[in-house]
Amino acid sequence: MATIGFVRHGLTDWNALGRAQGLSDIPLNGEGRQQAKLLAERLKNGPWEAIVTSTLIRAKETAEIIAHELGVRDVIQEHCIREIDCGLIEGTTEEQRIQTWGQQWRDLDLRMEPYEAVAARGSRFVNDISNKLNHQYILAVSHGAVIGLTLQYLMPHRFRATYIDNASLTVITQVGDHWECSLYNDIRYLQKDSIAYTYEPTNRNEVSP
Repeated sequence: MATIGFVRHGLTDWNALGRAQGLSDIPLNGEGRQQAKLLAERLKNGPWEAIVTSTLIRAKETAEIIAHELGVRDVIQEHCIREIDCGLIEGTTEEQRIQTWGQQWRDLDLRMEPYEAVAARGSRFVNDISNKLNHQYILAVSHGAVIGLTLQYLMPHRFRATYIDNASLTVITQVGDHWECSLYNDIRYLQKDSIAYTYEPTNRNEVSP
């Protein structure tokens, strides 16, 4: 029975500006590095045996900070949990997209990677990684769109829509032939005097059916 802790990378300058990052290789900013350190503090007494990361630098930096705190020597890079390719909207803000393509820009072909393709590679990663690494508890540092679309694909009865915060933790566990989510988009450890997370979701983190 595998358990995967999905972590979204810490904050970047482009996140703060509301710019679509996609495959642009933007590093963490100071706040993002601090978020990763706080998250690492909360994970260090957990059961995590391995850390896997997207190949993009913002995820790798987050993973390396966590690995240092947890004493995990090797961080494994996986191309399939890179962020969605944002095509022509990469680097733009919502305001710029509306100015350039109009309010209905989402209906246009702007060379973005299809959501279905992102969900498929995310779910393939989830189903393959525990066997590949022969570990039960795995942290996977990835990106908002990948994590959210993977959850929607694996658990459509629970996740009709998702929002994944920077440096958040989402925990899923394989139960028989399906996956269950015990913690969703948890950022309590970023708050002062917060308590360490558990696998039991609180009301704040439950997803409406």
